[in-house]
Amino acid sequence: MNTRQALQHARSLDIDLLEAQTLLLHVLQRPVHDRAWLLLHDTLALTYEQQTEFTRGLEQLLDNMPLAYLTGVQAFHGLDLQVTPDVLVPRADTETLVDWALALGMKQARVLDLGTGSGAIALALKHQRPEWSVHAVDQSTQALAVAQANARRLQLNVLMKQSDWLDQVQGRFDLIVSNPPYIAQGDPHLPGLSHEPRSALVSGPQGLNDLQAIIAQAPSYLKPQGWLLLEHGYDQAAAVCELLRQNGFIQVQSRNDLAGIARCSGGMCPEVK
Repeated sequence: MNTRQALQHARSLDIDLLEAQTLLLHVLQRPVHDRAWLLLHDTLALTYEQQTEFTRGLEQLLDNMPLAYLTGVQAFHGLDLQVTPDVLVPRADTETLVDWALALGMKQARVLDLGTGSGAIALALKHQRPEWSVHAVDQSTQALAVAQANARRLQLNVLMKQSDWLDQVQGRFDLIVSNPPYIAQGDPHLPGLSHEPRSALVSGPQGLNDLQAIIAQAPSYLKPQGWLLLEHGYDQAAAVCELLRQNGFIQVQSRNDLAGIARCSGGMCPEVK
């Protein structure tokens, strides 16, 4: 089997061409973005080991395994992040949260990322705003290890520690951001996410348990006029905005993702509580 035949086989299985190319480049130990190389080497014969690894990878993709878990890398807001099955794969939708945080125009800000996972949000913010003091927490020690490894590799100084949301956090912040679990128990989309950590996905009967907990706790950790920005489900904007108002936040609003869906909501804390 050569590279062209390998990709033809992937297409016969209805696997996305871009995913197949990325997987093949990974198997061939080439940069995963170098698709032009594949076009120039479409008759390159795969070794038995490479063919076996590629075929096994295709089977895993058909079983809904995220491609990033196979390659170990996921692009996010201009950064290449290492990922493992201990963390959610960063999604492009979450870049909406990062862009909103940057658009607030803060100067010397103290920022906290709750449930950092791979470190995607915290590291993207630190990359874009080196002058910010960025902190990140996660309940999972395995996830923290992934985030800390990404911070070291990217040479971004983000202070990270283990905490169940805000339990181990000290001080107050100009900005708190989070992409918490927000999928409802029994959601029909869950089977397609079976390879990702369930604890980072599911949050109670309506998917609002963790969002509600963060919104209730955040005012005690925000400076006056500090902001709380949250990612949530495609149909949760109204509920999250109502929770924000109930907990005293002002200027409550939402932001749309690339598909035009209200993906993030947030508000300003008017005073210390």
